[in-house]
Amino acid sequence: FSSCFAFQKPKSELVRTSLRLLTSSAYRLQSECRKALPVESSPSTDVQLVTQQVIQCAYDIAKAAKQLVTITTKENNN
Repeated sequence: FSSCFAFQKPKSELVRTSLRLLTSSAYRLQSECRKALPVESSPSTDVQLVTQQVIQCAYDIAKAAKQLVTITTKENNN
């Protein structure tokens, strides 16, 4: 299964940086969302803080995705 998704290492440092931001933000988003689940939340869970963290993670994911689109569009046009 994994051989179907064999990707080449991106040549551009900007692409690698954007992919790192995208990946780390996705992991953070998953972690923050788990904190909000009734099963994993505790009485001391600050829902407002968790919500702010989820929003920030979503923003970082959108930012990284936009960077990737911008970079790949420029590279494809050259």
